[in-house]
Amino acid sequence: MKKVWKSYGARAVLRGVDLVVEPGCLVGVVGENGAGKTTLLRTMVGELAPDHGTVHREGEVGYSPQETVINPLLSVAQHLELFQEAYRLPDVDRALALLRVLGCPDALEQRAGTLSGGTRQKLNLVLALMHQPTLLVLDEPYQGFDWDTHQRFWRLARELRNGGQALIVVSHLVHDLGQFDTVYELRDGLLTQGARAS
Repeated sequence: MKKVWKSYGARAVLRGVDLVVEPGCLVGVVGENGAGKTTLLRTMVGELAPDHGTVHREGEVGYSPQETVINPLLSVAQHLELFQEAYRLPDVDRALALLRVLGCPDALEQRAGTLSGGTRQKLNLVLALMHQPTLLVLDEPYQGFDWDTHQRFWRLARELRNGGQALIVVSHLVHDLGQFDTVYELRDGLLTQGARAS
């Protein structure tokens, strides 16, 4: 994105934001509540149109918003089949593998409405990942995760990055900052780059 502005009424949430996420890079975005992090991501993936500036995306995009996109009446398996059709995938093997990686391979027949918050978030993440997008955009993707799943998530994120995918993750956890190749802070509508993580 280049010189992107986005306002809600008289309030400018994004004020000329520039951001490039390269393939094989794991990028973090931090900022106070209300700073506009979710607006930034929604504009990046095309859910919101910028008031000014341009957004350019190459390849497939996967987006895992804070609010899960699941239907409480459908089972986990039905969600996978629905998104398989939407993504035009030959099978759901990738999704099943991701469920195993995240530690919930036995939830297929459960209705989404009966899942714990952490398991719903795992499903939300799998649905964003199952078509192997070029760019993966994650808005605090590990809400409700226990420590083991939190660590599984970061191992998966590193594997995806090492495989050439671009990832951008909004995080509010200070101890996660070392996971990123680059960290940006969104403050007063502007995005500033921090030091490269070691």
